[in-house]
Amino acid sequence: MLEVTGIYKKFRNRQILKGVSFQAEPGMCVGIAGGNGCGKTTLLSILAGVSRPDAGSIRFDGEEAVGRRKIFEKKAAYVPQENPLIPELSARDNFALWYKGDKRRMEEDLRQGVAGTLGLPAFLSTPAGKLSGGQKKRLSIAAALSNHASVLIMDEPGAALDLAAKEEILHYIDRFVKSGKTVILTSHELPELSLCKKLYILRDGVLTQADSSITPEELIRRF
Repeated sequence: MLEVTGIYKKFRNRQILKGVSFQAEPGMCVGIAGGNGCGKTTLLSILAGVSRPDAGSIRFDGEEAVGRRKIFEKKAAYVPQENPLIPELSARDNFALWYKGDKRRMEEDLRQGVAGTLGLPAFLSTPAGKLSGGQKKRLSIAAALSNHASVLIMDEPGAALDLAAKEEILHYIDRFVKSGKTVILTSHELPELSLCKKLYILRDGVLTQADSSITPEELIRRF
């Protein structure tokens, strides 16, 4: 269970987030939509423990995480829109660099864990700079989930991917949720938002819940 209560964040003179609150249960995908620059990425970075809110509470399974980095490191996996991969290194070396665990566990993960499920063994020797967009995304997801987190946080998971790669990522998100875990994602794409049991719209720093059956036209009007 992820419980987010009263999150505020201000940059310079602009209040980016104004008391954002929501809950996400196990086995649930939660979508956050909104116009460019509305604060979606800021909110996700706070949920992942990368940034700290000015005020508010974030609880994973009842444990307060704000001010306690180890809780975030244990409970949350963050996949930003821009991947952090080093182009000159192979996929294996990038995976090892970002992997949260020892070499033995990493090799086991590649055989039968998240990394294996995402197909990393097929391109481990390829330099990251030569991977397709879908391969880079799968590598980033596998590295983020090397802590075996129960909450996967994704910023625009299908951005800049071709249709086949988008389908692969959607399929994995669906499997992850059906395994009883939680996904929080931001997106402008209806196929991704259609996976979400709860849908929220962030506008002017305020998060409001929308009907999951909202039409594209109505969604855009509310940005």
